[in-house]
Amino acid sequence: MAPDSAAARRFAMVAGEASGDLLAGLMLDGLQSRWPGVEAVGIGGPQMLARGFQTWWPQEKLAVSGYVEVLRHYAEIAGIRRQLKGRLLREPPDIFIGVDAPDFNLDLEAGLRERGIRTAHFVCPSIWAWRPERVVKLRAAADHVLCIFPFEPELLAKHGIDASFVGHPLAKVIPMTPDRAAARAALGLDDEAEVVAILPGSRRSEVRQLMPLFLAAAALMLKARPGLRFVCPALPNLRAELEQQLQASAMAGRVQLLDRQSHAALAACDVTLIASGTATLEAALFKRPMVISYRVNTLTWRLVMQRKQLQPWVGLPNILSREFVVPEILQDAATPQALAEATLAWLSEPDKVHALQQRFSAMHAELLRDTPTLCADAIQKVLAG
Repeated sequence: MAPDSAAARRFAMVAGEASGDLLAGLMLDGLQSRWPGVEAVGIGGPQMLARGFQTWWPQEKLAVSGYVEVLRHYAEIAGIRRQLKGRLLREPPDIFIGVDAPDFNLDLEAGLRERGIRTAHFVCPSIWAWRPERVVKLRAAADHVLCIFPFEPELLAKHGIDASFVGHPLAKVIPMTPDRAAARAALGLDDEAEVVAILPGSRRSEVRQLMPLFLAAAALMLKARPGLRFVCPALPNLRAELEQQLQASAMAGRVQLLDRQSHAALAACDVTLIASGTATLEAALFKRPMVISYRVNTLTWRLVMQRKQLQPWVGLPNILSREFVVPEILQDAATPQALAEATLAWLSEPDKVHALQQRFSAMHAELLRDTPTLCADAIQKVLAG
């Protein structure tokens, strides 16, 4: 689609965590190509900042998970949203784009839309998995929804919501055939070593819940297979926390902490023990077997269960496959022994790994689209509406 004839555009965006930052960064590529000189402001992370985005608050302020955890930070988060809304109403952008983070963005979008500001939401909330009541809020909040899974636009159309499938940006970022040897060389790992990647999440609350559990599981794995190597990507704001937990564990000195480099870790590993979330899709696109786990505060878990999970899977690879192609070991079932056994099992079943890799290759092909251009097309249609 050709650029419109408008003067330099001003877009506002909020991406509340690392996965949203990646999505928003790739969308900015398309927006900046369509509208050279575009100004982009709001709340974002390093991927967005690298593209000239002006962030008004640190992205980490919004990276809180779980009902109980959010309640602890509610006053600060609500204050940020109130101040952001006020500033955007005083200095209206051409469009506001909320990137994921629905608990923060949908109310903000609805308030801005009521005042005549066009809005879009990037990443359909998981109304097909749980909390279907969110479809009502989404309809009030967004002029258009940019969907990352192919089945979502048809679902949203049934509820009167305009939407486009733009592909999943990760499918474009991650090569169809990852270079395992190059990743291992970059990380200083022997090509013949068996490598386990530990990914306990991108939020502090996730790291505190999951890292001690994952380290205890790693210790059991190491006892069973003394030659195992372990790598763990670390975001800068979480590195001190991870180092402290390592020192307090039986795995001190046995886990290689990386500076970010989650993609290098997934490309290099044989299997990953991983927190439920977007990272599980990254692992699938790297064609790596995995064990998905998650733990939250007990009250948070009970609230989640009371709100009726609509399908039996929580991990994206399983949701997209519509079956348990990889294990999910959650909450009370997530013991070190259970996680260790499930992770080690992948190292002993090469035929099963090969079949899984074929499934993940087909998934990758389905999700691969020109996401930056499709995002720009959708935003241009909203602006012209």
